[in-house]
Amino acid sequence: MVTSSAPGKVYLFGEHAVVYGEPAVPCAIERRARITAERRGDDRLRVNATDLTLDGFTVEYDGDATGTPDVDVAEPLLEEGMGYVNEAIEQARDAADAPDAGFDVTIESSIPLGAGLGSSAAVVTAAIDAATRELGVELDAAEIADRAYHVEYEVQDGQASRADTFCSAMGGAVRVESDDCRRIDDVPNLPFVIGYDGGSGDTGALVAGVRDLREEYDFAADTVGAIGDIVRQGEQALEAGDLEELGELMDFNHGLLSALGVSSRTLDAMVWAAREGDALGAKLTGAGGGGCIVALDPDDGTETALRYTQGCESVFRAELDTEGVRVES
Repeated sequence: MVTSSAPGKVYLFGEHAVVYGEPAVPCAIERRARITAERRGDDRLRVNATDLTLDGFTVEYDGDATGTPDVDVAEPLLEEGMGYVNEAIEQARDAADAPDAGFDVTIESSIPLGAGLGSSAAVVTAAIDAATRELGVELDAAEIADRAYHVEYEVQDGQASRADTFCSAMGGAVRVESDDCRRIDDVPNLPFVIGYDGGSGDTGALVAGVRDLREEYDFAADTVGAIGDIVRQGEQALEAGDLEELGELMDFNHGLLSALGVSSRTLDAMVWAAREGDALGAKLTGAGGGGCIVALDPDDGTETALRYTQGCESVFRAELDTEGVRVES
């Protein structure tokens, strides 16, 4: 039996645009998914998810995820969640050349599903590490990141980028542009404050919506390109340790994401509350449609403002996690 963990993430800049070859800068945060994998005597896969902002569910299925647990969560999220685990185990079987290996898998996570904090990437990354180690194979972080990306690519019908999975595997702040992925060294302290509306977005539908806009309107394609320009400018500000410029660019990035239709009333309300609370900048993080915003604020003004914002269910600080996927036991 092996337990591995991997961190969630927030985007400083670049979500959605990264799908179209523009750069993005996600940052790992100290909220983790922990996966325990134990080989069983048959070829079946049994998954027990005890804390994914669900009431908890247990489901046993072979390989097609036909067993559907009765839980209070959106069906697309549930199907995707089961798909991620199934495909992660397939990657572990392939890496270990053990196509018939069965597993009992337990998921414990402090990262809410579909909220823009990289829950699926963290689960997939940790699951691949735990299952391969259980089969006697140790993969380096780069290979885990690559295999985790292929899981997301498969489950998300080819609309995934390498950003989330690379960040979760490597930790710290990273830069991703198509297949060019690297860690960013000497990142300053980033005073993240995260607001969560208790909801989630349908990543597949939101990504598809942006794709349709790009295909229909040239200015939507230009908007995606402008997000890439913000990322490039943001890299310079990050290297210079200029938090004020980082905040201004986050504000710009949110405006462009909102123009692409991926924000929501609650996300916008939390963003504006953070700014009125003297945040250096604030934006949605992840696919959008609901979930989380991230702000930069070294003081307590943003936290106070968000606690009094209608629609904000929780607010917390999140430190940059410089460590990626790791074995726990």
